[in-house]
Amino acid sequence: MKWGQPELLYWLLLAIPLAWALFAFLRRRRRALAQLVDPAMLGVLAPAWNPARAEARLVLRVLALALLVLALARPQWGFHWEEVRRKGLDLMIVLDTSRSMMASDIKPSRLQQAKWGIRDLLRNLRGDRVGLIPFAGSSLLQCPLTIDYAAFTMTLDDLYSGIIPRGGTAIEQALRTAIAAFPTDGAADRVILLVTDGEDHEGDPLALLPELKEKGIRVYTIGIGTLEGEMVPAGDGQGAYFKDRQGQIVKTALKEDVLQKLALGTGGTYVRSAPGDTGLERVFNESITNLKRSEQETRTARIFEERFVWPLAAALLLLAWEALLSDRRKPAGEAAA
Repeated sequence: MKWGQPELLYWLLLAIPLAWALFAFLRRRRRALAQLVDPAMLGVLAPAWNPARAEARLVLRVLALALLVLALARPQWGFHWEEVRRKGLDLMIVLDTSRSMMASDIKPSRLQQAKWGIRDLLRNLRGDRVGLIPFAGSSLLQCPLTIDYAAFTMTLDDLYSGIIPRGGTAIEQALRTAIAAFPTDGAADRVILLVTDGEDHEGDPLALLPELKEKGIRVYTIGIGTLEGEMVPAGDGQGAYFKDRQGQIVKTALKEDVLQKLALGTGGTYVRSAPGDTGLERVFNESITNLKRSEQETRTARIFEERFVWPLAAALLLLAWEALLSDRRKPAGEAAA
């Protein structure tokens, strides 16, 4: 036997203290009644009352509750074989890990907020393959396209500002890495999700628009940061800020122009993040979820038969029995009839 939601079985442990509490309440009520009426007179004053029936009704209620919990846990036994087809698209996340992503205009930092947003995005994926490319002055394929979301999450958690040794920000080179990471075959839509503050120190990302259109790759861009900007932490743990060669404190602000043009030129969408909302889930639910998904894999799976109906039916029968069971004895004349 298997259980569809075995964690719900722990609720059965509550049946024991619940039953004890209910029976304790019943005994307390009887003691209170005994203080008001002499037990020898109870049969005379209330000849139709049957205390055993009250206990029986209580037992039926507890048993019905336990059976309802069993039904919710979805017992399964027996199985059949079924062909399962998985459909999905290819989603490559290109994440900026440059020094400017440590700015705290989006708390606690741009990079950390982006990582949290990507983790939230994973909950919406259903068979879609996802990959990860961190970049700064260069880029690398940290996680190839996969449906192993747990492995992807571990890779994401390992990212930090400085994981790419070369400083600066090179969006064009990162996009080239993403384009090369997609398979050449397949009918599913291919998506690049670019998460960055828009700062770019070399190359021209817009020069890739013809190639992106030719290969049918849509670019969705997420701008992390604020237009007002923030100073860049030096990362020395002393609260100092990064300075340029002239000794001036470097201030970084969100640059949207290139991000907007990349999204518009490939049929994607640009979203500016906000504190507590990177916009990743919004882009996925409103745009990416409607894209074409192709059949990625076909396999034969063993599907277990759901049997929750049996404990559910038994619980309903017990409740019906409890409703029909009266605390009162039948009158002698009625019993004889």
